[in-house]
Amino acid sequence: MKTYRPTSKSRRHMTVLPFKEYVTASEPYKALTVGFKRDMGRNAFGRITVRHKGGGHKKLYRIIDFLYEKKDIIATVKTVEYDPFRTGYIGIVNYKDGAKRYVLLPKTMKVGNSFIVSENAPIEVGNRLPLKKIPVGTYIFNIEVKPGSGAKLVRSAGSFGQVVANDAGYTHIKMPSTEVRKIHEDAWASIGAVSNEENRLVNIGKAGRSRWMGIRPTVRGSAQNPVDHPYGGGEQRSGRGLRRLKTRWGKPAGKGQKTRRPKKYSNVFVVSRRIPGKNMTAAS
Repeated sequence: MKTYRPTSKSRRHMTVLPFKEYVTASEPYKALTVGFKRDMGRNAFGRITVRHKGGGHKKLYRIIDFLYEKKDIIATVKTVEYDPFRTGYIGIVNYKDGAKRYVLLPKTMKVGNSFIVSENAPIEVGNRLPLKKIPVGTYIFNIEVKPGSGAKLVRSAGSFGQVVANDAGYTHIKMPSTEVRKIHEDAWASIGAVSNEENRLVNIGKAGRSRWMGIRPTVRGSAQNPVDHPYGGGEQRSGRGLRRLKTRWGKPAGKGQKTRRPKKYSNVFVVSRRIPGKNMTAAS
């Protein structure tokens, strides 16, 4: 991590990622970028559905290949790049047939390294193959939920899943949340863990940096009025006055409470519920 001399209160604890050690390109590949108007946490009707979003620096979207449709063709990494829309590093890869794609890079993969998407690929970092061909105990990322749907799970910096069993046409995977979930054995996944594991150590340092990132301020529930929040009201500073945590809308939140919907469609695929408050590193 890069630190600064404490020339101000903001600088004293601020840290940034050492991009110069990893990133090899300063500009994105124009043919694989697209501009658009960000929704700032609003839905199709323009109503805020996710609070505390807005402003921030303008971003150019990189089109990432999560489908990996080019099978049995060797791809070589040409660049390692920063992506403002995700925490892991991305890179341009050149396929042997001349095609170029942006992909999410795993740890240890550098410029010049190669990978292949194939049912018969060796078990090496970056290679992609069906879950039924991946040995138990292997770390994986970019996991499909359904065969052919494209990578949906385990895509944030430093995260990985782990194959724990194969049974009755399904592969059991331990997720970063410690949940064990079964996914159809014909779904695909990449070997390794997502790059940029130091991302979790970043200290933003000052409020202004949050605003650059498009994060707006959050007001404490206990500082609000009773009409606005369950914790609101009271004389002077008051505790929440409730045994268990609640959200603004009265739903249970955090501290070991179960927040999953009882009738969620994917309940049948959950082999073991997650351990609240822990991540995979702490639980394993």
